[in-house]
Amino acid sequence: MKKDLIIFDTTLRDGEQSPGASMTLDEKVRIAKLLEMLKVDIIEAGFPISSEGDFQSVMAVAKTIKDSSVCGLARAKKIDIERAAEAIRPAPRKRLHTFIATSPIHMKYKLKMEPDQVIASAVDAVKLARNLCDDVEFSCEDASRSDNDFLCRIIEQAIAAGATTINIPDTVGYALPHQFGEMIKDIITRVPNSDKAIFSAHCHNDLGLAVANSLAAVAAGARQVECTINGLGERAGNAALEEIVMAVNTRNDMINLNTNIKTEQIVPTSKLVSQITGFPVQPNKAIVGANAFAHEAGIHQDGVIKHRQTYEIMKAEDVGWQTNKLVLGKHSGRNAFSKRMEALGYTLDATELDELFVKFKNLADHKHTVYDEDLHALSTAIQVENNARFKFEHATIHTKTNEKASAEITVIKDGQKIKLQSYGNGPVDAIFEAINKITDCDASLLLYSVNAITEGTDAMGEVMVRLQKGSRVVNGSGADLDIVSASAKAYINAINLLQDDSKMNPQKSETP
Repeated sequence: MKKDLIIFDTTLRDGEQSPGASMTLDEKVRIAKLLEMLKVDIIEAGFPISSEGDFQSVMAVAKTIKDSSVCGLARAKKIDIERAAEAIRPAPRKRLHTFIATSPIHMKYKLKMEPDQVIASAVDAVKLARNLCDDVEFSCEDASRSDNDFLCRIIEQAIAAGATTINIPDTVGYALPHQFGEMIKDIITRVPNSDKAIFSAHCHNDLGLAVANSLAAVAAGARQVECTINGLGERAGNAALEEIVMAVNTRNDMINLNTNIKTEQIVPTSKLVSQITGFPVQPNKAIVGANAFAHEAGIHQDGVIKHRQTYEIMKAEDVGWQTNKLVLGKHSGRNAFSKRMEALGYTLDATELDELFVKFKNLADHKHTVYDEDLHALSTAIQVENNARFKFEHATIHTKTNEKASAEITVIKDGQKIKLQSYGNGPVDAIFEAINKITDCDASLLLYSVNAITEGTDAMGEVMVRLQKGSRVVNGSGADLDIVSASAKAYINAINLLQDDSKMNPQKSETP
């Protein structure tokens, strides 16, 4: 009889630790809603002690999510655990996740603690967490470089103290699959009370082995995997949720387990995470890459035409590639539009719906087909513009080969229209120079990227801009049928974020 494999998603916590990938409260809630529609079992919403912004984001997710369990991360410290418990309190289903480092190098140089002190801290942390929440997860940070005998000691005592899940992280992506699997099996076999807890794997991708190590852990007895959408995460990222889930589904002959994941939601969720974080998905990325189900070689095309399974081990439709085709157009009514936005995870009041519907109709008049990605972009644009100090209104561009480009731009600053002309090495450079003068921006431009949101020559262009000022790094996004306008919107969006401390979460590094 098949048993369930628990999917623990940490996109909102570990994924956000990717430099430049910080999310606002509203963005976290939007992603959490899609994760809930994806049927993720546990959503790790953040690290509440790290900042007031992160605390409020976790609490907002806890107030919104009803079906998935909402988890908050905490170091093995009283102040962390109490703060995390407060943040997740509104959630119908909740989990407290506490951790401490267990490798010799971390204990000696980071914690400056003896092994017995580490065990005592872990036990105290788990006991406190269990008094505040019935579902407690304990993680041995840097477990893959820890001594197995010591791991067995601390895990046995953590379970005795009340931990219901034990997480074995490959924090620095050091493990090899056969080694990691053997370690999991050894721990489960040797810990006397291992049957009282679920064992979990949390793998990083520094050697490109995060998914392989996670599956090796599952084969060895782990029944929870911790992963992120698109493999987002610190350094080289985490194990990719979509790859783990589809490996389990596709190779059910070898992995006799079920997940609760609604796989048709994988691609829509991937696209939203990419759009919000500004991290594009590489075309050859498994499952969610644009080329994941593309065939160019004549032999492959011929085989697929004759019988799909000759070159495809999964159906594109099963992960959502076919579900996001055209559903709305210029003849669509308000009710159909409202239903589609609801299906995409948006909760809109009457005013918001009216405003968005007008923008949708304007887009539909200029664009032959309207896709879900377009709707995400429109909604993002409205959320960005609301309460922003600077708003892009329009621009006039003049450019000629071998000459400086000129841009006359109108920006609304604190409710007042300001018009200014500037010059640059091309229209985008001219636009950015003009915006810098109007906003007094002196940030460094780290990234400028342009992507077509959908197919066709009438596709909306989406621009991602990454700015840095001091230690602050923010992403700005903008979408428009005109790339120059999209560029102006993205740049102004980033500048607005730089000026709003409440919308910037600091990067966190001391985590599993």
